[in-house]
Amino acid sequence: MKLMLGFMWLLHWLPLPLLGRFGDAIGSLLFMVLRSRRHIALTNLRLCMPELTEAQRVDIAHRHFQAYSRSVWERAVLWWAPESRLKRLITIDPDGVIPVAEMTGQPTILLCPHFVCLDVAGAAIAMEASASSMYVTQKNAAFDQVLRAGRARFKPVKLFTRQDGIKPILRALRDKLPYFMLPDMDFGEKDAEFVPFFGIQAATLTATARIAATTGAQVMPVIATFLPNYRGWRVKFYPVWDNYPGEDMVAATRRMNQFIEERVREAPAEYFWTHKRFKTRPNGEPSLYSKH
Repeated sequence: MKLMLGFMWLLHWLPLPLLGRFGDAIGSLLFMVLRSRRHIALTNLRLCMPELTEAQRVDIAHRHFQAYSRSVWERAVLWWAPESRLKRLITIDPDGVIPVAEMTGQPTILLCPHFVCLDVAGAAIAMEASASSMYVTQKNAAFDQVLRAGRARFKPVKLFTRQDGIKPILRALRDKLPYFMLPDMDFGEKDAEFVPFFGIQAATLTATARIAATTGAQVMPVIATFLPNYRGWRVKFYPVWDNYPGEDMVAATRRMNQFIEERVREAPAEYFWTHKRFKTRPNGEPSLYSKH
């Protein structure tokens, strides 16, 4: 792993168009080799986008592998490139300015769905303001150290693990430290409700709605995507949701999924299709990922 990290450090000196094309090439190779992950991605796309032809879904899956690979290698730029270079490569929507005052003036949940460039959103905000997020400790100690250092190299950040529970998150929000929320993965039935995602019942964490209700936090979505032609990344801040979460936590969770659906349709190759989003099934239904 130390050799791999050394290789990544060398890569951060490359021009982004060269690094991006390198990532695409590795992604194309992985698309051919990682058959089980390819099966998961294509299963998800068949469930979520039945209106497309199989060839169109295969094309999206292929481009997703490229995008995911590219995002991994481009982390080298996020971790080691000077701040001045990052600011040249990151375009902020809608008006070129990160809404720091709005996100730190009151408790704020930054809703950040699993698009491959989500670390770019974290880096863009970290250059301007402190924030907090959930963190999964990496099995390899060297990689864990580099990942933590990369996320904390600008403004101070607070990283929580699932084992820490909910209290540190609530405390951070009450201290007006924006909290990155990534609630669109299948973690089982605990603290989740089955709500539609692309018309398929998906076990979805209700934490966004519940934490917003408990703390009075506003929800501000933020999504990072690639700019065309390897020119960098776009980080888009969406307006704070009105009247969220309301009284009905399930309806609020359904509203969240609907928003994520709309964003996925805008950049389908960049959403995290290799995750078993529909692994947990209601009422003992059979797996949607079994190979026939």
